[in-house]
Amino acid sequence: MKLKSLLLRYYPPGIMLEYEKSGELKTKSIDLLNLSSSTDVNALVEEIQKAEPLITASRSDQVKLLIQRLQDKLRQHSNHKFYLFKVLRAHILPLTNVALNKSGSCFITGSYDRTCKVWDTASGEELHTLEGHRNVVYAIAFNNPYGDKIATGSFDKTCKLWSAETGKCYHTFRGHTAEIVCLSFNPQSTLVATGSMDTTAKLWDIQNGEEVFTLTGHSAEIISLSFNTLGNRIITGSFDHTVAVWEADTGRKVYTLIGHCAEISSALFNWDCSLILTGSMDKTCMLWDATNGKCVATLTGHDDEILDSCFDYTGKLIATASADGTARVFSAATRKCITKLEGHEGEISKISFNPQGNHLLTGSADKTARIWDAQTGQCLQILEGHTDEIFSCAFNYKGNIIITGSKDNTCRIWR
Repeated sequence: MKLKSLLLRYYPPGIMLEYEKSGELKTKSIDLLNLSSSTDVNALVEEIQKAEPLITASRSDQVKLLIQRLQDKLRQHSNHKFYLFKVLRAHILPLTNVALNKSGSCFITGSYDRTCKVWDTASGEELHTLEGHRNVVYAIAFNNPYGDKIATGSFDKTCKLWSAETGKCYHTFRGHTAEIVCLSFNPQSTLVATGSMDTTAKLWDIQNGEEVFTLTGHSAEIISLSFNTLGNRIITGSFDHTVAVWEADTGRKVYTLIGHCAEISSALFNWDCSLILTGSMDKTCMLWDATNGKCVATLTGHDDEILDSCFDYTGKLIATASADGTARVFSAATRKCITKLEGHEGEISKISFNPQGNHLLTGSADKTARIWDAQTGQCLQILEGHTDEIFSCAFNYKGNIIITGSKDNTCRIWR
């Protein structure tokens, strides 16, 4: 085995190794999920060398440099203040969703006007209008990390695949018998999954535009759908109070997670695919062992419906957002509440960690988005200016751009 190159991976923090084994080029990664700005780099490099034979003594200086660069990145974003950069009156009719590509160089907006628009973040210029749907464009996504394709799911029961560069429509996926309300690309960007009010999810082949599988088994609408990091499993959340986990390459149902007593609002895997987090209108989140489908914890404390939930990139922290106007942070290991985020004056419909995992972003019906310290729960900044409720907010991959979407029909870019 011969090491060819070392590459940095910022989120989750790690180093990618490219090496040659019997003439073939292979890759593996060293995850540095515990890295902080105060980590002793020399001790860490010694540890890595003991565990990874490919990192020889002659490479240790290079590894040191890479880790220092990661630490600089962590420090850089810890005290960034966001300012309003642009207000975009994106559509005449209401917005449904906004999504950024990986770098944050462009973003997309879906609308009741039956289009999806592609925008340049730096200039605020409209790049393309994706036209062709015959009803509301509700679910939208880039095929991150690549960002060269866009999928749109519509109330017209179809999903369309587009070129992000040219705005050309590659395929129209037909087969659902009711509105499409959620969709996701697999990490390899070979499949699109769609979830519908017809109680099914479907997998579609990006290359040939054909349907690959239909996932049947839910008895009510599917409103949440995502792949795990490896792309070999799909999770669907439904109004039937259950969550199902499916094999992506066969369409077989692996198991059903039964335990919530109301509609599911969110369902997702953590980074290493070991845990599943589900949020429900029953005011709780549940944590499940992804290997056997058993519930390992119920996270309680909210006084109203859970509207969104997420892991940080390392899978160590869990955040929950509720209609009670508060958010909470839990430890995935102890399942205890670490901190409570209080200050919003309306329900919180969206929550996400910044890529570094030290801050949280929330969007609320009180017309503001807020940035919080994930450990202390202190509110660091209030993003004000929208004149109606915020239903969408997101960081880009570096954590230095935020986009907010509101019922006031504007998107705001903060940087």
